Amino acid sequence: MAQAFKLSDNWKIILRDLGLRPGNILRRAGLPADLFARENASVSAEEYFRLWNALDEEMGDRSLALEGGQGVSVEAFDPPIFAALCSPDLNTAVQRLSKFKPLIGPLTLDVDIGPEQTTLAYGSLEAGPLPVSLGTTELVFLVHFARLATRSEIRPLRVTTPEPLEPATPYEDFFGIRVRRGPTYSVAFSALDAKRPFLTANVGMWQFFEPALNQRLAEIERDATIAERVYAALFEMLPSGRSSVHAVSATLGISTRSLQRYLRREGTSFQQVLSEARERLARHYLRHSAMTGAEISFLLGYDDPNSFFRAFRTWTGQTPEGLRASFAGMTVPSQGLA
Repeated sequence: MAQAFKLSDNWKIILRDLGLRPGNILRRAGLPADLFARENASVSAEEYFRLWNALDEEMGDRSLALEGGQGVSVEAFDPPIFAALCSPDLNTAVQRLSKFKPLIGPLTLDVDIGPEQTTLAYGSLEAGPLPVSLGTTELVFLVHFARLATRSEIRPLRVTTPEPLEPATPYEDFFGIRVRRGPTYSVAFSALDAKRPFLTANVGMWQFFEPALNQRLAEIERDATIAERVYAALFEMLPSGRSSVHAVSATLGISTRSLQRYLRREGTSFQQVLSEARERLARHYLRHSAMTGAEISFLLGYDDPNSFFRAFRTWTGQTPEGLRASFAGMTVPSQGLA
C-alpha cells in the first residue's frame, strides 16, 4: 500500500500568503474540493506532486520558488522546521530536517558534511522525480532559512538543478551565484557558514518538539512496507554510489538477514527493488539531463557501464540514447551499446 502524507493545516496559510484560492488549486490538481477542510486529510505522493504542480500553474508568471521559498510567513512553518530553527547551527538543522522531512511531504534530504563544505541534495521519496517548482522552492527555502537563522547574508558555494531555471537572473540575484545543471536539486554551503551560530537556537524548544516528532515519524515508518522503505532509501543513496543491501540495512536499522526475510514476505527481493529504483532514476536522468550513459551508470551504483547498458536493455528493450531520443519526440535507428 502506498504511503499517505498528512496535509498540514498550514497549506491554507501558505495559499493565503501567496494570494491564491484553495478551490482553484484543488480543481487543477483533480482533488476533492473539500480536501483542505477535512480533519487529518492525507494524499499519496503522486497526489502531493499534482497539488504542487497545480500551485505552480496557478501562480502564472510569478515565481513560486522565489515567493514561496522566502516570502511565506513564519506562522506557516511546520513543527519540523521550527525544530530545525531551534538548532545551534546549520549542520545540526539540516540533519534534523533530513530526519523529519517525510513528515512534511514525499521528499528526502541527503546531507553530506565535509571538512570544507556541507552539501544538501533533495530527492523524491516515491512517485518519480520532484516537480521542478518543488525542488527549486526547497533550495530557495534552505538558503533563506540559513540567512534567517543566522541573520547573515549567506551565499552558497554551489546550487544545481536538473532543469535550467528561466529567467535565470532573479535566481542568481537571490542565491548570489550562477545556478548550474546537475542530476539533483542541491546546494552547498561553506564549512564556516554551516557552523555559523543560529541566533534562533533554543535547546528547550527542541526538547519540547523532539518526542512528538519522533512519534509521528515512527507512525509513518510503521505504516510503510519494508519494500517502500528500501525503495526510499535507495533513491537517496544511489546518487552517492551506495547500493548494497548491507548499506541499506544499516540505514534502515535492520539486519541484512531480517531485511531480506521481510522483503520475501512482501513478495519481492532486494535485487528487484534495486532494479526498479535504478530504472526509474535512469529514466529521470535521460529525460532531464544531458549526462552520458557512463555517467548515469556511475550515479546508479554500477561498477561497469556495460552492466548498466545490459540492464537497461532488459528494462526497456532499447538503448539509453534510444529512449532519450523518444523523450524528445524523435525516432532513431537501432544502435549498439558502444
